[in-house]
Amino acid sequence: MAEPKYGRVLLKISGEGLCKIGQGGIDGEEVRKLAEEIKLVFELGTQVGVVVGGGNIVRGSVISKDSPIEETTGHYMGMLATVVNALAVQDTLESLGVPTRVQSALTIEAVCERFIRRRAIRHLEKGRVVIFAGGTGNPFVTTDTGAALRAAEIRADVLLKATKVDGVYTADPMTDPSATRIERLTYNEVIDRRLGVMDLSAVDLCQRSRVSIIVLDLKKPGNIRAVVQGESVGTLINGGE
Repeated sequence: MAEPKYGRVLLKISGEGLCKIGQGGIDGEEVRKLAEEIKLVFELGTQVGVVVGGGNIVRGSVISKDSPIEETTGHYMGMLATVVNALAVQDTLESLGVPTRVQSALTIEAVCERFIRRRAIRHLEKGRVVIFAGGTGNPFVTTDTGAALRAAEIRADVLLKATKVDGVYTADPMTDPSATRIERLTYNEVIDRRLGVMDLSAVDLCQRSRVSIIVLDLKKPGNIRAVVQGESVGTLINGGE
């Protein structure tokens, strides 16, 4: 088997990746499929960090609109939701024989480690998948930005933004049949054109940290491994080099 193109990756998955399309909560079958995709990358010898969102359980900005819950509280609830998701992914990966650690920006000693950058890197070097939970530990910050931050901190070669579409399009492919996929973009193009790939602060952080971004379809089997092996999948975002 050919050597993987990337030695260390940060995989960003939305909370919706843990449930069936159009549903919420955690679906065991979907989590198992996700874990199997991560295992394929792990078996290449690539070091894998994972950030999982919490939108399948609660979104702070949404719950605060229809209730007396303050938005700040809602965001903390969302951070806790990412811990719940991380634990689900951890146990599923370990059931497949993949050693895993969860590190959280929120201190929850009974179920996971506190995030410590050097310890996270050491886990990766020892061949463990590290799942980063709790976002950045601060409200009003997206898990996209949290993923960009962790990618920079662990010196990842690339941030893989696994989502429900197979890249960045000229328009919304769900509503515009003429929309076409863009294979390559620069950070500045994404920011200037407000393409909505990720939170713009996340794109800016990746640009400053020189971490490339690849947007790809999470649900297509083998997609993540194909990217890590260097195949042209999804949309590549970098400095144009």
